[in-house]
Amino acid sequence: MNLDQYVIAAIPILMLSSLVLLVGFGWRGTQIALSVQYLAVFWLVTLNWPIGMAAVKLVVGLMASAVLATAQSNAGENSPMPRSGQVFRAIAAVLIWIVVFSASPAVMVLTHIKQATSLGSLILMSMGLLQMGMNRQPARVVIGLMCFLAGFEILYAALESSVLVAGLLAAVNLSLSLVGAYLSASPGMEGDQ
Repeated sequence: MNLDQYVIAAIPILMLSSLVLLVGFGWRGTQIALSVQYLAVFWLVTLNWPIGMAAVKLVVGLMASAVLATAQSNAGENSPMPRSGQVFRAIAAVLIWIVVFSASPAVMVLTHIKQATSLGSLILMSMGLLQMGMNRQPARVVIGLMCFLAGFEILYAALESSVLVAGLLAAVNLSLSLVGAYLSASPGMEGDQ
């Protein structure tokens, strides 16, 4: 079975997972959404890279998600976001998606990449920037950085296939998750001194 013909199904998966990450449904929901997002990133990267290299993105993404979720489960659950904040973030995400779907054909012409690759990378990069801009919690900002980086990795995979840079990007992802875990746990560490 050839999954390349169904790759456009990865776009709604990315949209839904990035919306869950933005709106915030607790840390279990965040871990599930981040894991599903990296599964869709893997699917889009397999269009241009061999499955072995693309699997690195999936494994590193799942590991980074687990590190962040472990740190958050130890730090405790933060106060839930009010319903009005969730609605505002959902509306902002829809506006971002409208811009992405409008700008995607121009990116396709400039870079000569496929539609699914263009849409996936732009959705993740823009939603990552939105996530970083709307949060003060260190772990949420790191998740935004990871979303942005995942979008960049999709675009990069379509333009270049370098094993060394793929390894470097994997190291950056793991480092980001470790920094996010440390910053999430550090307020609890202040009382121990």
